[in-house]
Amino acid sequence: MVALFGAVLRALATPPFAWRREFVIACIELLRSSFWPIAISVAVFGFSGPGLQAGNFLEAFGSTDRSGGFMVVAIVREFGTFVTAAVVAGIVGTMLTAELGTRRVRGEIDALESLGVDPVAAIVAPRTLALVVMLMVLDVFALVFGVAGGYVASVGVLDGTTGAFVSSFMANATFLDLLGSVVKVGIFGLLIGIISSWYGLHASGGAHGVGRAVNRAVVGSLMAIFVVNLVYTQWFLATFPEVNVLR
Repeated sequence: MVALFGAVLRALATPPFAWRREFVIACIELLRSSFWPIAISVAVFGFSGPGLQAGNFLEAFGSTDRSGGFMVVAIVREFGTFVTAAVVAGIVGTMLTAELGTRRVRGEIDALESLGVDPVAAIVAPRTLALVVMLMVLDVFALVFGVAGGYVASVGVLDGTTGAFVSSFMANATFLDLLGSVVKVGIFGLLIGIISSWYGLHASGGAHGVGRAVNRAVVGSLMAIFVVNLVYTQWFLATFPEVNVLR
């Protein structure tokens, strides 16, 4: 996988950049297939998780007005990015692995290589770059939907006020939170692209082998996302301790 990552970097940096058209197509397909699943998933999670459950906890201490600030911690820094990456891994990652795996077992990858066409430069590199870029874009929308779900729970169900929610959210939200969230989900996109492509390129054993590769790609992507999320969060809070204060 590390070698594949190096090959992707070389392909993206080598003129004449023939991957640009495939990159645009991959971005459009990713946006079309993932936008609403991400929006609905994050909104429902924002409503039920940090919205209702954390809201009930805050209400027990008479601190419902702090729910907006908690959304920064729960949605912007953590679960918004995690849910976004998990949905994309389940939708786009599986599609990428299945496509590459099918081409591999049919001999199409070998045919491309025999014709002098690099499958990494032609297929893997633009799809991986599209995952990185579009996950950053989708993350911003996911955060909006997630916070909106938390707002509905706090104001519509727990009888909080709009002013208190917005005031608490704005008091705790910083540019560092948004930047950290976008950078983290970009790393997740890179992991999904490399892991899914690697399993697809190494699929064998016909249709059964492709299914096995897809399953391993999803599990591997989710495990990598979980580990990197843990390490990244610890690094982020240690480097910028000022964001770890609930105002």
